[in-house]
Formats: sequence, structure tokens, C-alpha cells
Amino acid sequence: MRTNGSAFYLSIIFCFFSCFAFAQKAPIFADGAYLQSAPVSGVMERQKADLLENSLTEIELALQNKNYDKAISTADVLIKEGFTDYRLYNTQAYAYDKLNDCNNAIYFASKAITVAPSAVEPYITRANCYFKDKKISFATKDIETALFLNPKSERAKQVRDIIYTNPTKNLNNKKNKDSKVPNWFIKYLIGIIAVFGILIYLRYRNPEYVDSRGRRLKEYNIKEQYNFIRLIGEGGMGKVYEAYDNALKRKVAIKRIRPELLKNGTFREQFLAEARTVAMLRHPSIVEIYTVIETTTSLYLVFEYVEGQTLETRLDIDNYIPFNEIKEIFRSVCAGLAYAHASDIVHCDLKPGNIMISDFGPAKVMDFGVAQKVVKGKRDKDNFSVAGTPAYMSPEQQKGYTTKQSDIYSLGVCLYEALIGVVPWGVKGYDLNTKRIVKPSQINPLFPSNLDTLLIKSLAQNTEERIQTVEEFWELLDACELQEN
Repeated sequence: MRTNGSAFYLSIIFCFFSCFAFAQKAPIFADGAYLQSAPVSGVMERQKADLLENSLTEIELALQNKNYDKAISTADVLIKEGFTDYRLYNTQAYAYDKLNDCNNAIYFASKAITVAPSAVEPYITRANCYFKDKKISFATKDIETALFLNPKSERAKQVRDIIYTNPTKNLNNKKNKDSKVPNWFIKYLIGIIAVFGILIYLRYRNPEYVDSRGRRLKEYNIKEQYNFIRLIGEGGMGKVYEAYDNALKRKVAIKRIRPELLKNGTFREQFLAEARTVAMLRHPSIVEIYTVIETTTSLYLVFEYVEGQTLETRLDIDNYIPFNEIKEIFRSVCAGLAYAHASDIVHCDLKPGNIMISDFGPAKVMDFGVAQKVVKGKRDKDNFSVAGTPAYMSPEQQKGYTTKQSDIYSLGVCLYEALIGVVPWGVKGYDLNTKRIVKPSQINPLFPSNLDTLLIKSLAQNTEERIQTVEEFWELLDACELQEN
């Protein structure tokens, strides 16, 4: 009896725990929501599926009523909520097709094809849009794919018939037939081409070029005389190379003018005239032009080669230059510039990049490529041109004319940059309205006040108020001495 009693109690306990375990796994539903252990995900999936189907029905009704914008917006909301059913993309593609927005229609049809590659409708819609965009090969490929997937699709057959009976093809064929060229015209055209070919052969069998003045130029291979070593500079006018003259056994600098500039015959003639004028300058502080080489396709200036570095390079390395060294550099620059002015030649592009600090002699002014000839400071209104580097150009240069005082303005900018390390308008405190510079002595108290006066007069906006000659500029600079600590 004890054994049977024990078994009875054990059975009751086992049933109790079994019921308890079942109760824990059973879903608890209260007030319309699952609270514990409920298969919430399953309910949510059913709700999402119902939402999708209801929305697709709504979209279909909108398409039937030709309310394409509503169909697009409804599908767009579902896509943003995370639905990726291809039918949503296909609906948008179809609606955009009806609205003749082929770009969006093709985009959404492609999205539908990516999601469901075996769906037929997206291929049909995309084929129809490709046809509208006159991309016949793409349209043909898509419609053939659609018919392969569903040979019985009536819509696919309709689009196929439209594509294959493309009226533009028939029209082109008709035009080709109507535009058949007579045989006599073809023979006449061949004869004309043959005559021109003979004339061109006779003209260029001994290659030469006739410029605007009737001068004949022959082909010239500059590399037969000069070995190009390296590129040493590049600017708006062209590139400069270090080279070796095989005939005279010396280094030279060769500037090749940009070919696109030479297409303008007027520029070519003007540039050559100025180059020949500058070639007459002979001074220790001016880089000498040895020769000008003009060919049918190129223009080269051969210069004296100077060992050293430009003032621009030196400033890039050291930021500024000691005052005593500045005076030595500008002594040579002023001497060369004064010599050019005495010949009525204005440099027009004076800047640190065109001042060469020689390793074995005086500093030299170089690159008179845009120099101009002036007579007694008068400006020729028929020859206005803007040439130079904007940061160093005088106010009158920016307006299109040049005087000798224009070089003095540029000289003042170069001196200021050599002293301070930046151009005057790059210094904090520069008055843009009045063009008033920050005096060098305000930046470095060791600079004398007469140096301030020199720069203020050099950078005057009006040429009449500016220093008038390079000689005067140098006298004022030579008189400047650093103050002792």
C-alpha cells in the first residue's frame, strides 16, 4: 500500500508539472495583443502580407482609373517601409511609362527584374520605353526575353509588333532609296578630289609654310641642333627647357610657345616682332635671346642659360630675403630694367619668377615674351592688350595699356614680397578700398621709414603720382639702411 500510495502521489506531481510546462508555452492573448510567448512574428508577417495585398489592390484600381501619380506614391510608401515585392517596382515602371517618363520607367523596371528575373511584365515595360527612346536593339532584346518567358503574353506580342514594324526603319529605307546619287555626280566628285589631291601633293612635296606675310617656312627639326635635357619652367605662353647646343657647345634655355597660340596669325606676327625687338637688348642684367626658330608648326625662343634660381624659388624656400642681399639683387634688376626703358621697351610681366638670381654673377631679368615698345610713355589706343601676371600688374595694365611706370609698379610689388614674404594685398590690414598698403616698418621695426615712402610711391594707383624712372627707384632704395638694434 505504501508503494502504491507513493506511485499515486508521484503521478499527481508529474501531471502538475506537465500542465505547468504546457501553460508556459501556450500564447497568452489579452486585449487584442499577444503578451507572453506569443508567435508575434507570425502575426506580423500575416499583417504585412495583408497590407501588401490590400495596397496592390488599391494600386491596381488607381491604374485602371489612370491615376498614375497615386499608384506611384502608394508603391513608393511601401518600398520605403521595406517591402521588396517586384510588383511594387513593376507598378511604378508601368505608371512612369504611361506618364512618358522613360528614364524612371526603365529604372524601376530594372529594379523589378533584379528582384524577380523571371517576371514578364518588367521586360515588356522596359522594352516599350527603350523603343520610345529609339534604343531599338535594347528594346528588341527585352521583348524577346519576355516572349521566351511567356510566349502567350498578349501585351508582349503587341509591343513586339510595334518594335518590328518600326516606322522609322521604313522611313529611313525610303529615304535611302529616294536619295540615290546619280552615277555622273559620283564621277564628278571623284574627279574633283583627284585634282585637289594632285594640287596638295605639288604644294607640299617640298614641305613649306606660307605665313600671313607670304613668307615661306620649311620644316625644321630643332632636335638636330639641340638636345633637350629637362623641363625647367612652364607658364601661360609655353614651356621652358634646359637644352644643349650641339653646334656651339653650350647650355641654352629654349622656350616653346604653345601651339594653340600660334593658330592666331596676328599673335604670331606680333610675338615675333616683339621678340626681335627684345633680341637687340644686350646687358649683363638681362637674359639674352640668342635666336628665334620659326617652323610650320612651332615657334621657339633660344635664351642664354643662367645657373641659379629665380627669386620666386628663393622666396618659396626662405620666405624672405635679408635686406642687404635684396639690395644687391635689385641693383642688378634696376640696371637691366633701366637699360630696356632707355630703348623704349617695357617688360610688362616683371615678377619674382622672371628675376633670376645667378650663382656666378649679377641677378638677371628674363622673359621679355610680352614686352611692348612704347614711345615717350604714350599709349597706342589701337594696340590695347592685357598681358602679364594679375598679381603684379599695374592698374593701367589691367585696363589694357602700358607705360614705363607700369614696370615700376611691378618692381615695387616684387620688392615688397622680397621684404615681407607676400605681396602687399596678402598682408592683414591692407585697405582694399583705398589700396593703402601696410608699411614694412609696421611689420619689421628695423625697416627704415624711407623704405615705406619708396614702396608707397611705387605702388601709387595713378602713374603721375608714381616714381617716374627706374633710376629714381634705385636711388631711393640705395639710400635705405636698416636701423640698428
